[in-house]
Amino acid sequence: MRIIAGRAGGLKLKSLKGREVRPTLDRVKESMFNIIAFYLPGAEVLDLFSGFGSLGIEALSRGAEKADFVEIKKSHLKIIEDNLKKAKLYDQAELFNQDVYQYLKSCSRKYDLIFMDPPYEKDMTAEAVKLILANNLLKENGLIISEKSAAEKAEEFEGLSIIKNKHYGNSLLTIYKLK
Repeated sequence: MRIIAGRAGGLKLKSLKGREVRPTLDRVKESMFNIIAFYLPGAEVLDLFSGFGSLGIEALSRGAEKADFVEIKKSHLKIIEDNLKKAKLYDQAELFNQDVYQYLKSCSRKYDLIFMDPPYEKDMTAEAVKLILANNLLKENGLIISEKSAAEKAEEFEGLSIIKNKHYGNSLLTIYKLK
């Protein structure tokens, strides 16, 4: 797992072996960030189901102003912290050791970009998106970038337009824009 581009491009990130976390493949991440490149400079980012922080750290490396990481597992949060320090991006981040749904219910911030890469085939995306919309957590023209199993379908949500929906191997990348 590495940072693909930006000021920390090429840096290898720390992770844990095993099947507990499934980092976004470089080709999926590269495609994702090429699509959203226009939105990154100065963006405030939320990385939900953060895992080891790859998506939020990539966004910071490519010019996002700030990133919040929400991860329930303390061991993973420690790795995110280490990765942010290694990339010299720690000062632009805030880490939340919390359940994603609880965070979304209590959050009062607004974001330009919200990444979510929940465990595959657990049907966790729809509930998160509904909470994002119900609590008005996206700024005007904000994006939700969702990665999930290709076996799952991209849901449609009132108030959001799908601007990209593409399969990459066993992953489905869906990018929603606030209407």
